[in-house]
Amino acid sequence: MRKNVLFTLFLSIALLTGYHSKAQYYHQEKNLSLGLQFNPNIGWLSYGDDDQYRSESKVGFSYGLLADIGFNRNYYFSTGLFINSLQSRVENQTNLTSGITQKVYRLQYAEVPLAIKLKTNEGRSGRFYGQFGFTAGVKVSGKEKLENNPEGTRFRPISGDDIFRLGLLVGAGGEWRLTNSLSAVTGLSYNNGFTRTMKEGSPKLSYVSFNLGLLF
Repeated sequence: MRKNVLFTLFLSIALLTGYHSKAQYYHQEKNLSLGLQFNPNIGWLSYGDDDQYRSESKVGFSYGLLADIGFNRNYYFSTGLFINSLQSRVENQTNLTSGITQKVYRLQYAEVPLAIKLKTNEGRSGRFYGQFGFTAGVKVSGKEKLENNPEGTRFRPISGDDIFRLGLLVGAGGEWRLTNSLSAVTGLSYNNGFTRTMKEGSPKLSYVSFNLGLLF
């Protein structure tokens, strides 16, 4: 009888310890994770059906702080703060007498992503994720340069550029375990702008970025 009681007590302690370890692991999954990212990008201006403008993509970059806030084991709210520099070259066929005007636009925004991130269960080397959401940006700088201007090629402020930018964010990637508290992040994301960038031609600014970072 005494052996049975001891065995039952030992089994109960073991089960409680295992449940506590599982609960602690689950709690760690829900903790706030912070990271640093550097994201090379390719941006372009879209003018819709207006044949007067022809846009070409150019390389830019963004950098900043990433935050993943867990509300379930595999579900996260992803946000942060990034400084995003975007560029695009545009040819404007104004009329037959003046010819083609070639400009390079350089715009910089302070952006906040607001996305839902879905992560797989973590394996030995890491896990994969997919995300969907929006980005809200405030213009920090907006400049343009005339490429075929004989008087000079310096950048000057854009006339009539909008302050705010909103975009649709879609992306996927992986988190690769380096240590118990450090992971490398790689991914690819597409950001489709759906607000006007500037008054002239009313274009929308979109970009594709390759995401590189460390998550703590």
